[in-house]
Amino acid sequence: MGKRIVIPGGTGFLGRALAQFLRARGDEVVVLTRGPGSRRDDVLWVPWDAATLGRWVDHLDGADAIVHLTGKRVDCRPTRRNIAELVSSRVVPVRLVGDALERVRRPPPVWVQSSTLAIYGDAGDEVITEATPVTGIGPPQMVQVALAWEAAFREASDPVERAVLLRIGVTFGGPGDPATARLGRLVRLGMGGRVAGGTQWLSWVALDDVLRGFARAIDDPRVRGLYHLTSPAPVTNDEAMATFRRLLRRRIGLPSPAWLTRLGAPLLGSDAQLALTGRRAYPARLLDQGFEFRETDFARVVRAALAPQLGARGERANQ
Repeated sequence: MGKRIVIPGGTGFLGRALAQFLRARGDEVVVLTRGPGSRRDDVLWVPWDAATLGRWVDHLDGADAIVHLTGKRVDCRPTRRNIAELVSSRVVPVRLVGDALERVRRPPPVWVQSSTLAIYGDAGDEVITEATPVTGIGPPQMVQVALAWEAAFREASDPVERAVLLRIGVTFGGPGDPATARLGRLVRLGMGGRVAGGTQWLSWVALDDVLRGFARAIDDPRVRGLYHLTSPAPVTNDEAMATFRRLLRRRIGLPSPAWLTRLGAPLLGSDAQLALTGRRAYPARLLDQGFEFRETDFARVVRAALAPQLGARGERANQ
């Protein structure tokens, strides 16, 4: 018998993929959305504003799990206003769900909360596991946002029996994958060289492994507390950009020194620190509990993500 799972903020790339994944295995899925309510693709979309209590609270009563994904897109200029909005877009909805749980007779026994490996700031070559302390040092749009987010979750999730926090790597694969779209565009524009020294680490994960990781967190009573949901085989920025150039058959990719990255990112409405910082994360706890990552070959995952753009000819050429 399937579970009833409520997904606040499930309208983005990851939320849509997760909703369909859970439906395919027989679960009943309720997505809380700022859009109009409807039922489509066999998923119930329920309106909420992510700021106030409403009729959506009724859907939490007796549900089997919450998977909380709400948050403003991080690829934005790190102005004070944007940083404040990044914090608010994460903290306020998490606290709101916590308030809602105090008002239902049967709160869900499981709350799975998304978070980010950016909480570690720029960690250099250090291998980071769940046991690695968070120093609080680093770009505020990464570290301070994540610290506030996770603190809100720890407090709000008190009414549930099992709270799971997933720090997720950069996700590749599936329709509308923003990481593939962004890096692919840079390569096509001839700017697909290494950034700064190219030694900064990219902790990445295939979409299929992310979805299976969420399912494990929902289903397995052993899964509690903090986990890294990221491939055990991170790559450097230099390796990642070389992979994209090869698959897109671009021999030349202009490198971007740190000063140019800092100058150009604001003009693109982005944040230079997304490219200049890195983390070499390792999913120690998931591996210790027997979780198997099906995709650990970065090139193969990117090739699959680019397949709709490459076409059959490009696919054969890069195998």
